Amino acid sequence: MKCASCTKKDCFNGKDCVEIREEIKELYSGREIDLLKSSSAIEARYYMQKTRIEEVILFSKEMNYKKIGLAFCVGLEQESHMIQELFKKHFKIHSVCCKVCGINKVDFELEQIDKNGYEAMCNPLGQASILNEKNTDLNIIIGLCIGHDILFTNHSNAPVTTLVVKDRVLAHNPLGAVYSKYYQNKLTQ
Repeated sequence: MKCASCTKKDCFNGKDCVEIREEIKELYSGREIDLLKSSSAIEARYYMQKTRIEEVILFSKEMNYKKIGLAFCVGLEQESHMIQELFKKHFKIHSVCCKVCGINKVDFELEQIDKNGYEAMCNPLGQASILNEKNTDLNIIIGLCIGHDILFTNHSNAPVTTLVVKDRVLAHNPLGAVYSKYYQNKLTQ
């Protein structure tokens, strides 16, 4: 599959290029149908009208979620606090910092940024475990490192969405590299 290279996108008008439509339709049942209906409702009702934060709130209400988990990077603690304040107007919030438990990177022989001092590792399994214990309905990633986000998602019992993707160079806007001719040139060298 190379859909990103396709210039027609005939699937938009119903073409089944891979001829597995009926097989795939059978995968949707129960929880998947509920998620699909709620996400389609938010898209249809608020298309190009709401921010991602507003959409997450609306979607969570549509799904009747009560407890939301925030798994955040310590580097985005101020933003996480603001997001928590917004969300707690609508839901019960549980938030967990990436450095939870303060486990030393040395314990797992991890590379350190500063080799001369104590450096706590990021702990996505700890974040997932704590939010699993709180029995959250939805977990939201706020700037977890690449790889840590994958581990967190794999170990979360609740569905996971990403609100903020970490990109320290581009102010947490990874698409900036796609929109910038400078970065396009830099990335293709």
